[in-house]
Order: sequence, then C-alpha cells, then structure tokens
Amino acid sequence: MSVSLPAASPRARSLTGVLPEMLASLDAASGWLPPVRSAILLVIDGLGARMIAERAGHARFLAAAGGKRDVATTVFPSTTASALTSLFTGVEPGEHGIVGYRVRVAPGDVRNQLTGWREPDMAPGLWQRTEPLLAARARAGRPGFVVSKPEFAGSGFSLATTRGAEFHGVLDLRERVRRARALADGNDGALVYLYVSELDSAGHRHGVDSGEWLAALEETDAAVRELTRALPPDVGLLVTADHGMIDVPRHRQILLGEGDPLLDGVAEVGGEPRMLHLYAEDGRADAVLDRWRETESSRSWVLSREEAIAAGLFGPRVDPAVRDRIGDVLVAARASVVYYDDRVADKTPQRMVGQHGSLTDAERIVPLHRLGAYAAG
Repeated sequence: MSVSLPAASPRARSLTGVLPEMLASLDAASGWLPPVRSAILLVIDGLGARMIAERAGHARFLAAAGGKRDVATTVFPSTTASALTSLFTGVEPGEHGIVGYRVRVAPGDVRNQLTGWREPDMAPGLWQRTEPLLAARARAGRPGFVVSKPEFAGSGFSLATTRGAEFHGVLDLRERVRRARALADGNDGALVYLYVSELDSAGHRHGVDSGEWLAALEETDAAVRELTRALPPDVGLLVTADHGMIDVPRHRQILLGEGDPLLDGVAEVGGEPRMLHLYAEDGRADAVLDRWRETESSRSWVLSREEAIAAGLFGPRVDPAVRDRIGDVLVAARASVVYYDDRVADKTPQRMVGQHGSLTDAERIVPLHRLGAYAAG
C-alpha cells in the first residue's frame, strides 16, 4: 500500500546543509554565504517559521529583520535529538543513527536519546555513528565554541554532537548572547554555537498560545536583536531552529491502555507522542501495521519501516546498523492528536501542551535568517 506523504517545500533548504555552509564561509568557500571572519549559529529550540509569522507582534525583530530570511526543512522525526545531530554532522538520521526521541537499544530497552546515554551500548562516539563537524574542525586546529546552559556540559548528547568544541555554560539568556558575541569577536575563524532552549520549555509546559510562551518569545526576540546590533561588521549570524511546535489540548490525547487492541502484538513503544516507533513482537509486524492503518489512518500517517525507508524519510541512505532502531511501524500524526502509552507509571509527559515530531509544515519548516555579515550574501 502506498502512503501519500506531504511534499517538501520547494523553497526550503535542508537543515543538514546549514553548518557545512557556515564552515565553508569561514574559508571564503561557501556558495551560499559570504566570507566572514567568524560566525555564530543561533538555534532557537522549538521555533517554527509559521510561529514567527503568526505571532509577528511578539517577535517584531525576527519577523521584520533586515538581512536575508529563508526557511529550512528539519529532519524526520522533527525532534531535537534527531535534528541537532543532523545539524552538527551534516547527514540525515538514517546515517548518524539518532532516529527519534526514544528508540529501542535492545529488546525490552527503549531509551531517551537526549538523556539516556550510557556506556557501553550507547557510548556517544559509537551509538552516534558520524563524526561531528566541530570535532573534525578541532583536529585541524580551528576554534569552535558551544554557549549553552550549564546543565548540558559533558552530557552524552553534547559529546555525541558537539565534541571538539569548547563549552561555555551560561544560565541567563542575555549573558549567553553576550558571551557568544565576545567569543566570535575574539577568535578569528571561530564557529560559535549559541543554543536557546527557553522557548521550547515554555511551549511544552504551557503551549504556544500561552502568555508564558509569548513572553519567552518576546525575550528571545529581544536577545536576537541585541546580538545582531552588537555584532562587528565581519561576523556572520545565522538564526534557525530544530523544529516547530503545535498545541494539542488534553482532550485530543489518545491514551493507549492495558488491553487496547492497538497494542496487541506491540512489544515496545518508542518515539514521542506525535511520532511513534512501534516495535512489534516477532512475526506480528504486518498485523500491527494493518490494525493501526484501519483505525488511525484518518488522522495519522501509518507506515511500515520499509515504506519509511523507501520514501527517504530518514534520508537517502539508512545504514544497515541503524535499520533496526526504526520501529516496525511508524505513526506520524497529521491531525492535532498525540498518542501516549498509558500503561507507564509516569504520567508527567501527558501534561505537555506543545508537541512536535511529525511531518506537518508547522513542525518541520524552521526559520533561516542571515544576519550580521551574512546579510550581505
């Protein structure tokens, strides 16, 4: 059975190509960006391009920024673990192996790929299969820096994606921005990665239509404006995101409880609420696929592993070692719904309002703003 999937935006660049172009611009070798003395990559976690357009009054600088405004398509699944790994390796999830938020490491062991790293089966240098671009750059003696919250220092995910760069932990957003500017100004040839997580946190907790999220958007917008205006004329700034986000109210949650026919034949549930990886019991994958299609195809894309790979959802190539990390059946929500395994003891995730992970434009199309010295390109 063929599954009709949304077409890629014809005007969107791929998020995987962003960092290679920035690094090339430091050597005056980019075909897209002008040469710069140093560069800052600002990632605003959870800020989709549509969110800026729909809330322009709260993001006045980003909505009307002078410079060049493009968009990019993030990877599938549209989730932080997969997207940031692709951003920092320049390849799709099918190659680097981070194919979702929660994936099966071994039968009976489904692990969070942001926080579940541990030796030996999830060693950062092995489970993530592609050398980070900043690690290769460090070997060549070129400076790279990460400016993020202190809590991310030395984490398994940080090592898997940004090892080789010098980490600077700064809690306050405005101070984080100033540190990034100072590092870019003081280190010729530097690539500075500046990570902003506040908006994503507010969206998950309160929703993107909440006063809390709009306040976080205004604060983030002001920080980008401050950074842009303080940049030396030869420092490039590129602003993007890992994914967008939509609100899913509690009454749109689909809770999969004990005895639910949709769980018949399912050994483990991975992924995240808007993009499930379903790992089937031996010999039952086809039955699980048929049951989910019959029940859920009106509000979700339901694909087999083979169909997803053939459609190129995880990139043009899926490494054989990565294949079994992908669920036997994938369920990507297209309506405003989420799926939760209600059998688990921890119900905390069910409190989330803002959600992402699927194939909709709201989740996959992210901003790509060229500011500072990049605005001239």
